[in-house]
Amino acid sequence: MSEEFEVRGAHEDRMDEAAEREPRGMAGQLAVMTAILATVGATFSYMGGATQADAGLFKNDAAIKKTEASNQWNFYQAKSNRQNLSELGMQLVDDARKPLFEGEAKRYAAEKEEIKLAAEKLERQSAEFDKMSEAKLHQHHRWAQAKTALQIAIAMAAIALLTKRRWLETAVFAMSGVVLVLGALAYFRV
Repeated sequence: MSEEFEVRGAHEDRMDEAAEREPRGMAGQLAVMTAILATVGATFSYMGGATQADAGLFKNDAAIKKTEASNQWNFYQAKSNRQNLSELGMQLVDDARKPLFEGEAKRYAAEKEEIKLAAEKLERQSAEFDKMSEAKLHQHHRWAQAKTALQIAIAMAAIALLTKRRWLETAVFAMSGVVLVLGALAYFRV
């Protein structure tokens, strides 16, 4: 007589009860959502790093243009000094030599105007690079906000999976919506 019968342990009964209480598909949905969030997070991380690097490059270009403008203003000052010396020379020399100093003073005045225009152009370029850097830095902050919200959503998914709370799963999907909005704001540079 070989009758087989199954003896169930207490732990098996508890596992069956937990499986009955678990909403169907919750673990699968959260697993898929977490994988999607991780993929989006990698993209957000890359974009955040790229915009930060761009902001640094633009700030570097702004500093270079500012230095070039400073060099032009120094050159302008040197020409002003020479013009002043030529004008002083006109006052100190006899009438025969005045035309030489007068010509020099006029030449320096004309050269100064060209230098001034170049310096002002470089300062405008520097300001443009500063604005571009600030815009990229703002975009970087948006990517960072999106990435932070995404990390919160992933953590919430883990908690929802461990606690098997349906309302937490809903919160994960809501937070994922926030992530998408922040990502869109970063993408469109808002």
